[in-house]
Amino acid sequence: MARARKLIMSEEIEYETRVLKYAILPKGKPIFDERCTEVSIADEAAGEYVQIEQCTDADGRQVISIDSFDEWQQISKAVEKLLSKDD
Repeated sequence: MARARKLIMSEEIEYETRVLKYAILPKGKPIFDERCTEVSIADEAAGEYVQIEQCTDADGRQVISIDSFDEWQQISKAVEKLLSKDD
C-alpha cells in the first residue's frame, strides 16, 4: 500500500493507494469477453463488501459461471487480496 503525505494549511493529511478491482479472464482475451469476471471492493456507505460481477446473459440476468477449479483459484486469490487490503 503506497502512502503519501501532504501539508494543507498546517494540517497534515495522509493518503493511501488501494487496489479495488481485479479482472479474471482467459489469457489473451479482452476485458469485455463474456468469461471475464470482475472481483471488487464496493461500499455504499454501509461498509465494504466483495462484489463479483460477470457479463449478463441474453435475458438480462446477472450470471456467474465458474468453469474450472483454476478459474475459482484465481477468483479466490483476488478476493483474499482485496479483503486483506495488502497488495
